[in-house]
Amino acid sequence: MGNKEPERGGVDKDALKALRETRKTRVEAATARMRAQKKRIRAIRDCLASGPRTVPSIAAAIEADTAETLWYVAALKKYGEIRESEKDGAYFTYELAGGTAGGEFE
Repeated sequence: MGNKEPERGGVDKDALKALRETRKTRVEAATARMRAQKKRIRAIRDCLASGPRTVPSIAAAIEADTAETLWYVAALKKYGEIRESEKDGAYFTYELAGGTAGGEFE
């Protein structure tokens, strides 16, 4: 009838293999996005290691879109990786929070 009885331990190896194959491209895409995010976060941290900077300044230094950089800065601030510092004109500056060697996002 086409239904295969699961092998010992209740695992149908053919079904698992088929499932892995159908999800392979999604897993690869998610992995690539995660690596890109970690790279961007590392670049922001490296940029802030030299001192406080504004979001536009960070974006220019890491050659990223300002809106995308703001998104990352907001996330890093939310999780205590960086903190708001003094204002520089119309913009707040951001700096590394004390004691963030590896942090939540590494």
